[in-house]
Amino acid sequence: MAIEIKAPTFPESVADGTVATWHKKPGDAVKRDELIVDIETDKVVLEVLATADGVLGAIVKNEGDTVLSDEVLGSIVEGGAAAAAPAAAAPAAQAAAPAAEGEDDPVAAPAARKLAEENGINIASVAGTGKGGRVTKEDVVAAVAAKKAAPAAAPAKAAAPAAAAPVFAAGDRVEKRVPMTRLRAKVAERLVEAQSNMAMLTTFNEVDMTEVMALRSKYKDLFEKSHNGVRLGFMSFFVKAATEALKRFPAVNASIDGSDIVYHGYADVGVAVSSDRGLVVPVLRNAELMSLAEIEGGIATFGKKARDGKLSMEEMTGGTFTITNGGTFGSMMSTPIVNPPQAAILGMHNIIQRPMAINGQVVIRPMMYLALSYDHRLIDGKEAVTFLVTIKNLLEDPARLLLDI
Repeated sequence: MAIEIKAPTFPESVADGTVATWHKKPGDAVKRDELIVDIETDKVVLEVLATADGVLGAIVKNEGDTVLSDEVLGSIVEGGAAAAAPAAAAPAAQAAAPAAEGEDDPVAAPAARKLAEENGINIASVAGTGKGGRVTKEDVVAAVAAKKAAPAAAPAKAAAPAAAAPVFAAGDRVEKRVPMTRLRAKVAERLVEAQSNMAMLTTFNEVDMTEVMALRSKYKDLFEKSHNGVRLGFMSFFVKAATEALKRFPAVNASIDGSDIVYHGYADVGVAVSSDRGLVVPVLRNAELMSLAEIEGGIATFGKKARDGKLSMEEMTGGTFTITNGGTFGSMMSTPIVNPPQAAILGMHNIIQRPMAINGQVVIRPMMYLALSYDHRLIDGKEAVTFLVTIKNLLEDPARLLLDI
């Protein structure tokens, strides 16, 4: 019995996907819940698991093909794995005791053998689904379809590593053209959309990280012991400061829907995370209710999932505000681009020891530039500047985060 392998049901925000990798070839044995194919969407890579034990039959959608929600990708011949052993043993049995001319083949029906010969199929390689593992005509039809599909899949497999930037030898005057990944293409589309449809501006400020760094240095070991190995980083302080500022300036946490402004009574903060596939932005739900430990634990989990390609669609969807940290790569200053339909994004940067005038004296302080890009259609300049100053003040005196003042 052949069981259809179908693409997952995509959410409304995802129109289609691309077959990224088949982990099995036609004729390979598969077990229930075993990974057999990856589907790449604009946001994440979705894993399709086997729904039954058996053998992979015909592949309908090859690597690189576009698929729609619930579209058939291929099939599994249920129970075929058990039949594979008798089928593989057939040549030896035939050599020991060849069948008399005209006698029915004990392994394959005559019609199945004839069809296999016409299409250059080794009958011993076909998994039989008939009684006692007998190869039926339908089994050979599936094998023929799989044979035709396999060559089409081969170029896609060869092209897969080309997603990485090629390395050229010195003096080479060659060019290499590779297809853009769906994630990269979607990022490009969203960036152009944001700059075309928004009145986007960026305001800057700088924050003295002395107090946050001192607090982290003093308590990081105790924090890690008290929270089961969760490490205290800088991002949790920024998320806490941002959620407090969002309470005071609800327009920064709002979005435009047609001619309406939608104010959100919660702060779902997207935190940009780097992965091999590019920058992804999983979302901390109700971040305004989370402790520093919960925020750090959530970010660490997202980071691991991003590296392993395990982020779910739900974890990547939504968000009312975003924070991105270019400082991890050494960025001193940048203008982040707002992620529609959000109205603002906060950019963190590198911490640099710089001379500052404090109480009439020049002292060396760890300074970070902050950038807030915002949609001027919704947020006035005064709100944007005051919002960023609020974050600055909270970070320079982190006790205010705990005292809610």
